[in-house]
Amino acid sequence: MRKTKHKWMWAAPAAALAAMCSPMLVFAAEEAEGYQPAMYATFWALLPPIVAIVLALITKEVYSSLFVGILIGGLFYSGFTFERTVTHVFQDGIIGVLSDSYNVGILVFLVILGILVCMMNQAGGSAAFGRWASVHIKTRTGAQLATILLGVLIFVDDYFNCLTVGSVMRPVADKHKVSRAKLSYLIDATAAPICIIAPVSSWAAAVTGFVKGEDGLSIFVRAIPYNFYALLTIVMMVGMVLLEVEFGPMRRHEENAKAGDLFTTPDRPYANAKEETGNAHGTVLDLVFPILVLIASCVVGLLYTGGFFGGESFVTAFSKSDASVGLVLGSFFAFLITVVFYAIRRTLKFGQSMACVPEGFKAMVPAILILALAWTLKAMTDSLGAADYVAGLVESNAKGLVGFLPAIIFLVGCFLAFATGTSWGTFGILIPIVVAVFAQSDPNMMIISISACMAGAVCGDHCSPISDTTIMASAGAQCSHVNHVSTQLPYAITAAAVSFVTYLVAGFVRTAWIALPVGIVLMLGVLCVVKMLRGEEKAI
Repeated sequence: MRKTKHKWMWAAPAAALAAMCSPMLVFAAEEAEGYQPAMYATFWALLPPIVAIVLALITKEVYSSLFVGILIGGLFYSGFTFERTVTHVFQDGIIGVLSDSYNVGILVFLVILGILVCMMNQAGGSAAFGRWASVHIKTRTGAQLATILLGVLIFVDDYFNCLTVGSVMRPVADKHKVSRAKLSYLIDATAAPICIIAPVSSWAAAVTGFVKGEDGLSIFVRAIPYNFYALLTIVMMVGMVLLEVEFGPMRRHEENAKAGDLFTTPDRPYANAKEETGNAHGTVLDLVFPILVLIASCVVGLLYTGGFFGGESFVTAFSKSDASVGLVLGSFFAFLITVVFYAIRRTLKFGQSMACVPEGFKAMVPAILILALAWTLKAMTDSLGAADYVAGLVESNAKGLVGFLPAIIFLVGCFLAFATGTSWGTFGILIPIVVAVFAQSDPNMMIISISACMAGAVCGDHCSPISDTTIMASAGAQCSHVNHVSTQLPYAITAAAVSFVTYLVAGFVRTAWIALPVGIVLMLGVLCVVKMLRGEEKAI
């Protein structure tokens, strides 16, 4: 009897477990057969990121906004069924993106970079650079121009650019009362826009990989003069700094910063972060050496992943490089070298260097959390066929409006990158379509249209709250992410509007040497008009 009773005791839970698992088995079978949601490749596929972006701008709270967008994507994918929604959001979404080797590599790179920044602070390098800067950089204009210059010099990768420029220039910008919102804009505007016109960068490698059947690097170089958004953003940045022009929400942030409030809004997650003065005997070398080693190590790491040491040429190795693995390898060896360097100089003991490991990790937690949610939201839009929907629209209308096509492609690239938060994904969708349409019939228009793809992707990435570059610019400047997005948006839209007009000109004149000067004159004219209107406001 006891044996029979035990059998029944185990049978009941087994039956219940089987009942619970049966729909899972059906669900798994459907997935194996190639499940496609009813809303696949329709306008509804773009709704989740749009909802997340609008909520973030309205509520000023990015974590819950992103999760709501993810949840809507899961509901659309599942057909509003509970079980499939939960499994898609967590198993395919959050767990899926965090188990992707490329994404994990980027997170590891972020953590190591956070550790290096902490070590540089503890060693006194950042404080020493601040002292040096106080002697050589005497004005707010000088601090902003130095930030732009450093951003231009670090052109290898946008992630690396955002975090390095932020950590180095933040104390200098604070000293000269440059708002955190303005600093994050300068960082963001010298990240992707610089990388997309640098032939030796991870972005150039990505673009050349999407140009199948053509000389990708040659096309990339020929497209640089037509990359109007990137070039005009640089012109706009320098012009605004020299003319001292601010508009939109950024104007209030800058006015408050001059009065001593660097954050403006109550949402200031980094306001209580203590800037470590570190070792009083630290020198500028304790900051410069780790950064130079980091740059060199990351370049070597990228070349290694591209097969340079296996016989590939320098250019080919860069075009084939794996940014995730290369940056992890480079930053790790830079970390080891820096630990030894500080130990030899006796500015930081081994134990103190190791104490920076958890501190550096903690500093990167906000950026890591937002990145993970943003990647998950992108996975939701991918599963709903947002890319296929936009690609179909472009391809069906590509041959109808040839002269207007560069401007149209620029707008489509802006919207797609804004909604999905990815530049590289936008390249992958639009560039193959352009190549297929124009490679044989009109090679010159192909170059202009590829530039429009790249410019639109960078513009959308620049504007999007869920873009990883935008997130890292906020982290690098230690600025509230929503503040960064809301203050940067009017500037990015202004550059986009001028770029759109410039692409209209380029579509008909077919030469950058006429279109680009028109765009530069128009951009400077806009800044002068804004300055004049601001002067009239003050007079009133």
